Amino acid sequence: MTEHAADAHDLIRVEGARENNLKDISVTLPKRRLTVFTGVSGSGKSSLVFETIAAESRRMINETYSSFIQGFMPSQSRPDVDVLQGLTTAIIVDQEPMGANVRSTVGTATDVHAMLRILYSRLGSPQIGPPQAFSFNVATTSGSGSATVTRKDGSTVREHREYSVTGGMCVRCEGTGRVSELDMSQIIDESKSLAEGALTIPGYTADGWMVRIFTESGFLDPDKPVGSYSKRERDDLLYKEPTKVRLAGINMTYEGLIPKITKSMLSKDPDAMQPHIRAFVDRAVTFASCPDCDGTRLSELARSVTVNGKGIHELAAMQISDLAAWMSELDEPSVAPLLAALRDTLDSFVEIGLGYLSLDRAAGTLSGGEAQRTKMIRHLGSALTDITYVFDEPTVGLHPHDIARMNSLLLRLRDKGNTVLVVEHKPEAIQIADHVVDLGPRAGREGGEICFEGTVEGLRGSGTLTGRHLGYRATLKDAVRTATGAIEIRGASRHNLRDVDVDVPLGVLTVVTGVAGSGKSSLIHGGIRADAGVVTVDQAPIRGSRRSNPATYTGALEPIRKAFAKANGVKPALFSANSEGACPVCKGAGLIFTELGVMETVSSTCEACEGRRFNAEVLEYTLAGQSIADVLEMPVERAHAYFSGAEAANPAAAKMLGHMVDVGLGYLALGQPLTSLSGGERQRLKLATHMGDKGGVYVLDEPTTGLHLADVEQLLALLDRLVDDGKTVIVIEHHQAVMAHADWIVDLGPGAGHDGGRVVFEGTPAQLVADASTLTGEHLRAYVS
Repeated sequence: MTEHAADAHDLIRVEGARENNLKDISVTLPKRRLTVFTGVSGSGKSSLVFETIAAESRRMINETYSSFIQGFMPSQSRPDVDVLQGLTTAIIVDQEPMGANVRSTVGTATDVHAMLRILYSRLGSPQIGPPQAFSFNVATTSGSGSATVTRKDGSTVREHREYSVTGGMCVRCEGTGRVSELDMSQIIDESKSLAEGALTIPGYTADGWMVRIFTESGFLDPDKPVGSYSKRERDDLLYKEPTKVRLAGINMTYEGLIPKITKSMLSKDPDAMQPHIRAFVDRAVTFASCPDCDGTRLSELARSVTVNGKGIHELAAMQISDLAAWMSELDEPSVAPLLAALRDTLDSFVEIGLGYLSLDRAAGTLSGGEAQRTKMIRHLGSALTDITYVFDEPTVGLHPHDIARMNSLLLRLRDKGNTVLVVEHKPEAIQIADHVVDLGPRAGREGGEICFEGTVEGLRGSGTLTGRHLGYRATLKDAVRTATGAIEIRGASRHNLRDVDVDVPLGVLTVVTGVAGSGKSSLIHGGIRADAGVVTVDQAPIRGSRRSNPATYTGALEPIRKAFAKANGVKPALFSANSEGACPVCKGAGLIFTELGVMETVSSTCEACEGRRFNAEVLEYTLAGQSIADVLEMPVERAHAYFSGAEAANPAAAKMLGHMVDVGLGYLALGQPLTSLSGGERQRLKLATHMGDKGGVYVLDEPTTGLHLADVEQLLALLDRLVDDGKTVIVIEHHQAVMAHADWIVDLGPGAGHDGGRVVFEGTPAQLVADASTLTGEHLRAYVS
C-alpha cells in the first residue's frame, strides 16, 4: 500500500537560520515527539526555538486574520531563515510573569474564579443576581434617565428608563483588597509654593508639564506657599474632579493630585514599578488590608451568599488541594458539566505541583516557574492535537521530587499527538527526550552551531560540552567551613510558615531547600531584613529596552564615557547613543524602522552609521586606538583586558567588567541589546551588578536558573570566592550540586502549602545524606552516590 501524500509531512525542516547568533544552521525535527534543546546559556537555543520556529508559526497564523484585525495585534517580523517547512500551530508556554495588575489573581488568570461565580449565581443562597454579582472587578451601579425611542410608524417618544448593575466589588478598596494612606509630608513641602517645587513626587519638577497643569490652570496661585492655601484651594489641589483646561493652546485635563497619583502609581503592583517610583511609594504610602472586606475584595452582599456553608471568598482563600477535595464532595446534577470542568482544572493544579497556591493569590507574586506551570494548566485538558508546544525550562523552581511529575505531563502532551519542544538544562528532563539538539560549542559569537543531533545515548558519547557533563555529579565536601556567628530568625509566620525558629550561620555557604511551596523564600526574604548589609539577587526580571545593554545596565558605560571625554577634551554626552552622540538618521538605534500600515514594520541597518549608532564625528574620537563603537562591539572579556591595560587603564570600568567575567558573561558584547539576552544571562548580569556591593550577606534566589551543567561548576567557584572574601552567602536552591557544595543546609517541608512551613532538617550535606529522612535527603543521597 503506497503512503498517502498527506502522511509525508512528519518533519519540521529549518534551513539557513541566522537569527541573533545562529550561524546559518539547518536542523530537522520529528513531529509528535519530544525534542529537547541543550547547550550553554547564550548558545542560541532560544534563538532557534522561540525566535525562529515559534515566531514564524505565530506570524503565519496572524496573517490569516484580516488586515483590520492585524492592525490591533502585535507586529512580528519574519525571522532571518531561508526555509521553514512542516510548521504547526505553536503555543508558547514561557516564564514571562503573568502581569502585575493588582486585580489579577490565580483564579482570574485560569478562569477558575469565573466558573465559581457561575456556580454561586446558580446554587448560592440567598440569590443576589448573575455571576457578575460575585466579581470584585464589577462595581454596583444604578441610574435613571430618559431615552428617545423610534416606533414602527416612524414617530418618536421619550421614555423614562432605569438601570442597575449588581457587582461584587468592595466599595472602599475598589476590589483590590487593600487600602492605602498617603503621608502628605512626603508628597508636599507646605513651606514652598508650587513654583518653588512644593510637590516632591518623582516626575513633578517645578518646570515640568505635570506641575504646569497645576500652576497655569487658574485654580491655584503658583507663588503662594501651599501651607497658606484656603480650604477651597487645598481641595482643588488635592481632590478636584477631572476638568478640561487650556494650556499654551493645548487642551489638557486638570485633576486633583490624590486621584492622579492613585491612578498612575498606586494602582500598579509594586513589583512592576521603576525603582525610583517604588522607593517613593515605599516612603509615602502605607498599605493595609481593607477593613471593610478584610482583604477579600468582595462586597458584604457577595460574601453573604453560601454554597454548602461556604462563601466564594472562603473558597478563594483555601489551598487549592483542599478546594479540590471540597469540590469533589459537591453533588448537584443541575450544574454537572460546570462541576466537572472545575474539578478537572483544580486536579490539574494539584497534579502539576501547584496545589499549595490559593485562588486569591495575586498573579504578579508568582515566580517564573509557577507562572509557567499555571499557564500550562490551560493546555493539559485541551482537545487540540498536532500542536507544537514550546517550553522554556519547565523545571525551573522545581525540587527533584517534582521534576518526575513535570516529565510525565510533558510526555502526556506528546502522547496526545503533539510536538513538544523543550529548552532545558536539567539531566532529569533531558533523559526523557525522543530527540536531542545540542547547540554550541560555546556562547555568544562562539555559539550558534549544531554540535549534536540524535538520541540521549548518542549525546552522552558525543564529546560535546553537554555530553561530557550529562553525567556530572558534584561530590560532598571533605570539610565544611565553621560559622562565625548566626542570623537569628524567630517566630517566622509569613505565608505558610509555622512559627519557625532557625539560626542561619554567618561566614559560610548556606543552602535553603525544600519542595516548591514549602516556604523557603518566605523564610529568607521575610526573616532577613533587606538593610544596608544584605544584598538580594532575586528572580525578578530585568527591565530594559533594545537601547539598553550590559554596559548601560551595569553602569560600566559611565566611567568609559568619561574616559573618552577626558582623552579627547569633549563632553561625555557625545559618547552616548541615547544623547548627543546619536546618529542623526536612526536616532542612535542602529536600525531604520519602516512602517507599512497594516503590514509588519520592516527594519533595516542604518546606512549612515552602518548600525554603529553614533554619528561620524564621535567615531573619530579614540581612546588607545579604539572608538566608542569599537569598545561596545568588544566581548566583555576583551574589554576587561583593554581597560586593565596601561594605555586605556580605567579601574572603575575594569572592576565591573571583571565581575561580569566572574559570573561567566565574558563572551557577551558590551553593546548587545538586553532584549537579546536569555533568561540565564539576565540573571547573571544582575548578580554581576551586585558583586561590588558592600553588603556582608548575599541572598541568591535560585542562581542556577538558565545555567548549563558546565556553568554550575563556575557558579560554585564564584560562591566559594564570595565566602572566602568574608561574605555570608545564603542560596535558595533545588540543584543537588549546590546542595552538595554547601557548608550548611536548612531543609523545609515536609510538603508544600499547609503541609510545609516547618524546618525538617538542619545540618551539613553529609549529615543530610546519612539521615535521608526527607525528600531532599533521598534525592541528594541518590545524586552523590
